[in-house]
Amino acid sequence: MFNFVVKKIIYLVVMLWLISLISFGMIHLAPNSFFDAGGLNPNITPEVIAHLKSIYGLDKPWYIQYILWLKSIVLFDFGISFVSGNRVIDEISMRVWITLGMNVVAMALVFWLGLWLGVKSALNDKPIYKQLALVSYAMPSFYLALLFLLFFGYTLGWFPLGGIESFEPKEGFAKIVDRIHHFVLPIGVMVFVGFGSLLLYVRSLTLDILKSDYIFFARSRGVEEKLLKRIYIYPNLLPFVITILGLSLPGLLGGSVILEQIFSINGMGLLFYQSALSRDYPVIMGILIIGAFLTLLGNLIADALLLKLDPSRKKAT
Repeated sequence: MFNFVVKKIIYLVVMLWLISLISFGMIHLAPNSFFDAGGLNPNITPEVIAHLKSIYGLDKPWYIQYILWLKSIVLFDFGISFVSGNRVIDEISMRVWITLGMNVVAMALVFWLGLWLGVKSALNDKPIYKQLALVSYAMPSFYLALLFLLFFGYTLGWFPLGGIESFEPKEGFAKIVDRIHHFVLPIGVMVFVGFGSLLLYVRSLTLDILKSDYIFFARSRGVEEKLLKRIYIYPNLLPFVITILGLSLPGLLGGSVILEQIFSINGMGLLFYQSALSRDYPVIMGILIIGAFLTLLGNLIADALLLKLDPSRKKAT
C-alpha cells in the first residue's frame, strides 16, 4: 500500500504540473487580454497600461512568467485578481465551499437514488424505471432549472428565485434553514439530471450479478430479496460505484457553472464564468489548478479504496 501511495502521489504531482503548463499556455494563446479588451477605463493611456503590466509581471517573457507563477503556487499564492485587486486565494476561498457543498450533497443523493432505483429496476423489471432514467438522461439542466423556477418559485412561491440566503439577515438555526431552503431547487435539478445514467448502469451491472451461480443457489435456498441485496448485490456493486465516483469528481467544481448563473449563486462556477468574460487570468488559473488538484486527489482516494476492496489490483498498478 505504501508503494502504491508513493507512486500515485508522484503521478499526481506530474499530472498537476502538466495541467498547469497546458493551462498557462492556453491562457496566453487566447486573443486579447484584460488590459487590451476594455477591462479598464477606455480613456487610460498606454503608459499607464504598460506600468500596470510591469506591476503584474506581464512585461516579461511567457516562460519567465510561468516560472514565477509556478513558484508562487508552491507557496499557495495564486496572485492578485485583475478585477477586484484582492488575492486570488481569498476570492476562491469565499466561494469554493458553496460550490463544493452543493455538489457533494447532490452527488450523494444521485448515487443513493441511482443505486437504489437501479437495483430495484433489475429485480422488478418495470418499464417505469427505464422511462424515468431516459427522461433524466435526456433532460438539459438549464431547461429543467428554468421550469423549476417558473413552477416552484414563481407560480407556487414555495422556494426563492435565487441567491443563497434571504435579504433579511437570520442568525443561528434559522440561517441554516434559510440556506437549505435556497439550495433545494438547484440541488434538485442536479439530482434529477444526474441519476438517470447511473440508474441504467447499475441496472445493467445488477442484471449480470443476478445471472451468477451464487445468486442462483441463494435463491434456491429461499434467501429473501432484502437479504439478497444486502449480502450479494450491494457488496459486488461497490467497486463499480467507487470507480464511477472517481470519474464524477471533475464535475464537483465545474459542473454547476450554468446553474449558478441561473440561480444567482455566488460560487466557483459563477466566479469562473465572470472571470472568463473579464479575462481575469489569475483567477481563472487559480480555479483550474485547485479544481485539477481536488480531482486528482479524489481519484487517488478512489484508487486506494478500490485497492483495499480488491487487493488483486495491486499487481495491475
